Amino acid sequence: MTDVVLELSARDLVHADLASCGWAGSDRHLARVAEQLERARLGEVDYLAVCAAADVPVAKGGVDYQVKEGVGTLWQLAVHPALQSCGIGAFLVQAAELRIRNRGLRYAELAVEEGNPRARALYERLGYVAYDRQPDSWDEQAPDGSLRRYETVCTLMRKELVQAASVQPGDTA
Repeated sequence: MTDVVLELSARDLVHADLASCGWAGSDRHLARVAEQLERARLGEVDYLAVCAAADVPVAKGGVDYQVKEGVGTLWQLAVHPALQSCGIGAFLVQAAELRIRNRGLRYAELAVEEGNPRARALYERLGYVAYDRQPDSWDEQAPDGSLRRYETVCTLMRKELVQAASVQPGDTA
């Protein structure tokens, strides 16, 4: 078995990236991500791309600063399926946490579907603690293009972020 080492960087996701993010969801999902990029331009959210050397996204996710005062809410986190369990998700979450700290906020929160124990285990390893659960739902696009309502229950998780004295804008995790 050969180990593969990827040099990763985190940057803002841009519209041009969406064409190479089909692995992250349906056309409808990517259209919603495109809408979030406008919110990023307004400073309401950060939307990150984790890239390997070719500068093509292998993971993506957002931080919404409008959900709860004083909190960065992580959402729409996704890693290319072929690259899951390689540390890329942890890198993405840590890069998002850096963005939150750079805004002077102390808390990061996220919701993880109860049917996704691998993701929950990752968040717990990174220091997130469950504090509640809630139902969630959204419209999702089926392979035939039709829409269906997806319903689930999510565990809400929170982490207190330690402020690092040497964090500078533009640093990556």
